[in-house]
Amino acid sequence: MSPSPPLLFVPPPPSDSSCLRVLIAAQFSPRPPHIVRLGGEEGDSGGPPGGLRPGAPLPALLTPAGTLLEGPGPAALFLSPPEMLGGTGGAPEAALVRQWVAFAEGEIAPAVAILEGDPKQGRARSELHRALRALDSKLQGRRFLVGARVTLADVSVACALLPPLRRILDAAARAPYPNVTRWFLECVGLPHFCAVLGPVGLCGDEGPAPHLEMKPVGQDAVGQDAVGQDAAGQAAPQAKRAAQLKKEAKKREKLEKFQQKMEKNREQQARAKPKPHRELRAPPRGESELELETPPGEKKDLSRALPPSYSPGHVEAAWYPWWEQQGFFKPECGRPSLSAPNPRGVFALVLPPPNVTGTLHLGHALTVAIQDTLVRWQRMRGATTLWTPGCDHAGIATQVVVERRLWRERRLRRHQLGREGFLREVWRWKEEKGDRIYQQLRRLGASMDWDRACFTMDPKMCRAVREAFVRLHESGLIYRSTRLVHWSCALQSAISDIEVEKRELGGRTLLKVPGYEEPVEFGVIFAFAYPLEGGEEAEELVVATTRPETMLGDAAVAVHPDDPRYQHLRGRRVRHPFTGQTLPVLHDGFVDPEFGTGAVKVTPAHDAADFEVGQRHGLPCVSIISDDGRLCGVPPPFLGLPRFQARVAVLEALEARGLLRGRRENPMVVPICSRSKDVLEPLLKPQWFLRCQDLASAAAAAVRSGELRLRPPGHARAWFHWMDNSRDWCISRQLWWGHRIPAYFITIDDPSVPPGEDGDGRYWASGRSEEEAREKAAKAFGVSPERVQLRQDEDVLDTWFSSGLFPFSVFGWPDTTQDLTLFYPGSLLETGHDILGFWVARMVMLGLALTGQLPFREVYLHAIVRDAHGRKMSKSLGNVIDPLDVINGISLEGLHEQLEKSNLDPSELERAREGQKRDFPHGIPECGTDALRFALCAYTAQGRDINLDVGRVLGYRHFCNKIWNGARFVLRALGPGFQPPPAPQVPVGAGLAERWVLSRLAAAVGSCGAALEDFDFPGATSAAHGFWLYELCDVFLECVKPVLSRAEAAEGGPGGVPGAEEEEEEEEEEGSGGDVGSAGAARETLFVCLDAGLRLLAPFMPFVTEELWQRLPPRAPPAPPSIHLCPYPETHEFSLRDEEAEAAMEFVLSIVRALRGLRADHGLTRQRPPCFLQCPDPTWGAVAGRGRPHIRALGGVGAVRVLGGGQEPPPGCAVAVASERCTVHLLLKGIVDAGKELSRLGGRRGELERGLQRLRERRGGPEYQQKVPPNVQEAEAAKLAQMEAELQKVLEAEEMMRRML
Repeated sequence: MSPSPPLLFVPPPPSDSSCLRVLIAAQFSPRPPHIVRLGGEEGDSGGPPGGLRPGAPLPALLTPAGTLLEGPGPAALFLSPPEMLGGTGGAPEAALVRQWVAFAEGEIAPAVAILEGDPKQGRARSELHRALRALDSKLQGRRFLVGARVTLADVSVACALLPPLRRILDAAARAPYPNVTRWFLECVGLPHFCAVLGPVGLCGDEGPAPHLEMKPVGQDAVGQDAVGQDAAGQAAPQAKRAAQLKKEAKKREKLEKFQQKMEKNREQQARAKPKPHRELRAPPRGESELELETPPGEKKDLSRALPPSYSPGHVEAAWYPWWEQQGFFKPECGRPSLSAPNPRGVFALVLPPPNVTGTLHLGHALTVAIQDTLVRWQRMRGATTLWTPGCDHAGIATQVVVERRLWRERRLRRHQLGREGFLREVWRWKEEKGDRIYQQLRRLGASMDWDRACFTMDPKMCRAVREAFVRLHESGLIYRSTRLVHWSCALQSAISDIEVEKRELGGRTLLKVPGYEEPVEFGVIFAFAYPLEGGEEAEELVVATTRPETMLGDAAVAVHPDDPRYQHLRGRRVRHPFTGQTLPVLHDGFVDPEFGTGAVKVTPAHDAADFEVGQRHGLPCVSIISDDGRLCGVPPPFLGLPRFQARVAVLEALEARGLLRGRRENPMVVPICSRSKDVLEPLLKPQWFLRCQDLASAAAAAVRSGELRLRPPGHARAWFHWMDNSRDWCISRQLWWGHRIPAYFITIDDPSVPPGEDGDGRYWASGRSEEEAREKAAKAFGVSPERVQLRQDEDVLDTWFSSGLFPFSVFGWPDTTQDLTLFYPGSLLETGHDILGFWVARMVMLGLALTGQLPFREVYLHAIVRDAHGRKMSKSLGNVIDPLDVINGISLEGLHEQLEKSNLDPSELERAREGQKRDFPHGIPECGTDALRFALCAYTAQGRDINLDVGRVLGYRHFCNKIWNGARFVLRALGPGFQPPPAPQVPVGAGLAERWVLSRLAAAVGSCGAALEDFDFPGATSAAHGFWLYELCDVFLECVKPVLSRAEAAEGGPGGVPGAEEEEEEEEEEGSGGDVGSAGAARETLFVCLDAGLRLLAPFMPFVTEELWQRLPPRAPPAPPSIHLCPYPETHEFSLRDEEAEAAMEFVLSIVRALRGLRADHGLTRQRPPCFLQCPDPTWGAVAGRGRPHIRALGGVGAVRVLGGGQEPPPGCAVAVASERCTVHLLLKGIVDAGKELSRLGGRRGELERGLQRLRERRGGPEYQQKVPPNVQEAEAAKLAQMEAELQKVLEAEEMMRRML
């Protein structure tokens, strides 16, 4: 007999989020409960039902075993099946589910409860938006909160958000949270949710009213209020107490008032008189709506009108999945076959593989901005283009992350799981998190061929690594040896040079070291005495050291051979105070006589310089520090002490024996492990090494010969430094995660063969398989394979080894694949200059060694991104900027939250908060991907650092808005029937403005192309930016507005250009004239400029250019499907330079600038006074006459009259010199109130005179030149000149006003 189902007691009606959470969880339960809806509060039916105690919180669950679970939390947990609680993902997912449930209960529910009572409550609304921001960030690229299916986390959070999303947050309020909206609608659309909630609509959307009655999963009638049912079997309405009814009536009254108020506002807005330029300024459609309406991979619906203002979220939605789905990023795109020759050539680039543990940072953003610009440019030029993505397994970083997670969630160490079990945990983590960096790269618009993406632990990559190791070992380039390495005692592994942070200390400093409760002292040098052997009792040799604990492993004492203080010690020895051994006194030139006492201890096993001394003098190498940092092989009481505790013990013991001679502060460099933050220890270890001298010489020769080009060329010096001073590379790591070394220690089952040692390379064989290694070993020792026993090395290869193979392993090497043939060597490597010696050099060396070719022909090294103040970005300073925060925008509170979730010490947390408040007092505004990419490229001058100011990124976001508005104007002007010209040309009927702007376009095309060829990204962005902003939008569009307005009026259109009517009247008054093109010529020129201008920007700003280009009038087939497959504008296509038009227009613009200056000086805003132009040369007078329409349109003036010889302007004019060719007179009489203007000018004159007096007194001070910094003196000199020029203008204006009185 099956056990009875649980009983679920719920209140009437069960509409609060906590109760709904339980009911939805019941829908997922394999054993649905019987639901008992209580009729009222306790006492209504003579007490609570059986099993339910009086006053028990509802909902409550009575289990089949008779246990009563009170409250929604326990009930929901009991009813949820294991997979709903994260059971399929183990303890990590279960912990995440619990965290999200707590987030719903503790963060969202309280804010929602307050807002339901008072929707205007500011604090609660702020808390809700903070929670939504965090939720939206988590849901980026994810379908559900935890894992790949619905869990109790989704149920709890979705139920908590039901009230605000249905009744409070309208479409505009939801727009910043597209991921939340998408996830919420998917959740409430699931059958389990619908069974309880019914159809759910969002606030402001037309749709079904929310249904809060549950559909029973199973019912039992308990209590007299739950017994009655009507004939149809439906539960009868249940009686409610007066207090309940009163409370509900009050809530309904509040809701009705709120709805009435909202309706009243809507009515007022509908009755309001529309403003001329505001009727189209409805809030733009949010990204979330577009994502919901555009299925992934389908083209965005462009049938709607272009929104009135630029919104990055709207523009950047949906395009990338369509590009990817259409295969635009593949080299096969548009090609009959890959093998067919392309006269435009091949452009191949590999992405420096980011760590699988990583998240997007500004270094990645800069890499993507530069590389994607180059890739899109080459693709538009017609080259067969491939940008190959990849991800690095990041040996140390990944192992550390997974070990920490294991300990945090399951209190397990990796050794408890064993190697295979731990690797399964790493792969599980990789499957969970590994795709995150790819999704972030997509967000930046990176046009990579994702079908060719490789993870450095993929099978084909593992095969390439094995092949490379075996070949290099067989050729003698890889060898086994016992040498000093950087050792992290915390990781118990050797680490590479790139992972060493050299912390410079100015003196005594306390550093936190993993494994030590108290900070450890560094930056101190200690002096102690070694008693001399065989001499007077008081004879001693005092040595200086910063690491006194290593004296237990000393093998000698050394002095400089020319130091007169120690000539008498030749041939002498000293006695070790703790071991009793005698140590020789060496005379060696490596000693610096100025350091300390001029005598140093020599510890060959724990110092690189000492090791070389030991090799020269045949000293023993005795290791006294074990892998975990404890002392070994030393006498008590030091044996087993952690190294820095041993330091204290050694100093105390020396002092007790009267041998300590002092201590003082000493500047020093401490090597820190970037991964574990451990202080590194030089240890003598048997490791695998790669011989680098010959490979480095070949790499240096490639640069010297020009076969490999470095850009900027200044990096060649660093390259030669690395190559000419190259040492053998330790390639083995004592980790479990990574490429296990394909080498085997040999043991021969033959008494005639002596056993080998670990550090002896003769007893190691490499092989692509164990069988191959066995055959090699048998051959080497002359025995049969059956007598060979092999043990594979437990170590893995340095991550940089597999990364160094990436340029060719990613294409299938060692097989000769089509991709390897076509795309190797690559065209270019682009990366940061900080890894020139660590990664770039190793790729070159390994490429030459294994393929006989350079892996690429050119290297472009970009700068390091710093903050606006030039500081290195650091979490402790609070100046780290997440690119997604710049793209999406984030509040100051959101930035603080990110800090709190980081691993900063509490002492650093407050400093970081203050840094954020100072740099981002109002948070970071939404800038969008296009603006960020353009800013990073504009910053990338060929220097070493980029000081990124978010304010400048925002400026480029405003530039996007300028492009948007300009494009809207052009599209409106072209009209529906416009036929694009077949090719760029000067149209028939073109006037001065048309010829000038086409000439400027041709100049921009030439500048952009030349700059990109030369990797001059600021030059390219400046050319495109300048054309769009200062020539097309600010000048040409204003020039053609009157022309188009007249044409629209003549064609019966609406006209609609403000001020055009006045200009037409003024033109009639002074007679028509001027070099003005026809409306048809204007439209054709607008199309050419917009089309070419968007194509110029497309590599930098892929989203906004695609959005606008797709809306251009259709071209003659076959038209490219995307702007990114259009040809990039080139000079042969735009041979439109017109020097005569440029000179004439520049003359006109000089007059415009003078007129604008006069208007600004006299505070003219709407007035359009007439102006008079005096040109001594009649030729330029004629040019001015032809330019009158443009002077009116751009200069904000009325009638423009060119004065002939002997003619004078009327009195009451302000005067300015436009150039030596023209003087401008602006008539102010009758327009400006001379009395008021004199008063204003007098006040300003007084301010300037007082300011000048103060500044002159300061600059004339007796010590000004000596004490004030030169940059301040320069700034104040410029300020003085500016104030003097302004005062002169004010005096001239006053004189003119007096004449007008």
